[in-house]
Amino acid sequence: MKKEKTLLLFTVLLILVQNIFAQQDAWKKAAVDKQQERLKWWTEDRFGMFIHWGLYALPARHEWVQNMESIAPDVYEERYFNLFNPDLYNPQDWARMAKNAGMKYVVLTTKHHEGFSLWDTKFSDFNAAKTPYKKDLLKPFVEACRKEGLKIGFYYSLIDWHDKNFTIDQVHPLRNKPGARDGNKDRDMAKYRTYIKNQVRELLTNYGKIDLLFWDFSYPGKDGKGKDDWDSEGLAKLARSLQPDIIMNDRLDLMEDKWGWDYKTPEQFMPNAWPEYNGVKVPWETCQTFSGSWGYHRDENTWKSANQLIVMLIETVSKGGNLLLNVGPTARGNFDYRAIERLQQIGDWMTFNSRSIYGCTAAPDNYQAPKNTFLTYNKETNRLYIHLLQYPFKTLYLPDYKGKVKYAQFLHDNSELKYRESPTAKSSEHMAITAGANDLIMDLPVVKPNVEIPVIELILK
Repeated sequence: MKKEKTLLLFTVLLILVQNIFAQQDAWKKAAVDKQQERLKWWTEDRFGMFIHWGLYALPARHEWVQNMESIAPDVYEERYFNLFNPDLYNPQDWARMAKNAGMKYVVLTTKHHEGFSLWDTKFSDFNAAKTPYKKDLLKPFVEACRKEGLKIGFYYSLIDWHDKNFTIDQVHPLRNKPGARDGNKDRDMAKYRTYIKNQVRELLTNYGKIDLLFWDFSYPGKDGKGKDDWDSEGLAKLARSLQPDIIMNDRLDLMEDKWGWDYKTPEQFMPNAWPEYNGVKVPWETCQTFSGSWGYHRDENTWKSANQLIVMLIETVSKGGNLLLNVGPTARGNFDYRAIERLQQIGDWMTFNSRSIYGCTAAPDNYQAPKNTFLTYNKETNRLYIHLLQYPFKTLYLPDYKGKVKYAQFLHDNSELKYRESPTAKSSEHMAITAGANDLIMDLPVVKPNVEIPVIELILK
């Protein structure tokens, strides 16, 4: 009898332990099971605005200026903190410009590597409300985005060069200062982990629904920091518990854990094909700049043209991805005139051609892109979009499109485009047809339409 009671007690304890572990991991299962549901709006919207803003707007020579010039945190604070007073800050203008450009979501750097927080955090005095500006910058930003119908994303730096417990490593401004690393014995990363969790809790509690969290960034290995340094699992769990529908990027160093990330983030780089992980195509977003800097850089002049930026958007969607295009506001809180010009030009194109972007993805494998074009495809409407990067003279050959097309039109004005099947012989003594037997031949106006990049919409059978 005693043996039976012991066995029963052991069984009950085993069940209790299993239930505890099951409950602990329930959030991970939910993160994986509901990923597609969480990402639905994001894969539909395709186009967002990134905003890098902080004290680095004052020196105006790159957001990593503190790192590149080895400026000690106390010197950096003394030089810039009490001068930060963005008197022209009007987040309604920011949100309006994003919306007019065709962007559907905005991601703002709540805190970059310098450690300066844009909100009135209780866990650090190194924040916007303690500067001469004296106000929380996030609250009006969130309100402006919601007013314009934009989804809201927060960028949060895992790195913090200002915090006294963040150990000096390969990216710290003091990395090359003799003897500086000896002070790491007095820095406590356990306290730092508590600090960043406290800040993330504020961000995901005090501003209503937040749609996206952009972590930045892990660099594991010798003299770096990775998931154990941040307690990435704890951060992911915290974010998922506070905002169950939030989507997160791949920079927590949790790539082997499906619950730890929702999408990949190639930076300042265009993949040559839809990115894969472990042989499987994954959701992805490329973050790109107008010029060579994320933060406001007064003297940086490698600004991309509107044409380049529109092509970048088209190419990204043609490979199944999203584009997050960055603006670096000035220290007074306004956008650079060149950014304003580009946003207006992108918006002009999107006004007439956004149907080839929103809800679109890579074309099915049985559709080949004609020369000098990118294809996007809307599965719901079964429409294929041909983006004419270089406008052809009179004729566009559609390889192996015979029997697949019901109707063709320019997207910008819905004007019909005529096409015909490839003949099997010369159409005349002076014109030899070189198209394949299953190709379609489309007749185009000689003069390019007054559109930066014309788009042909094919309604498929």
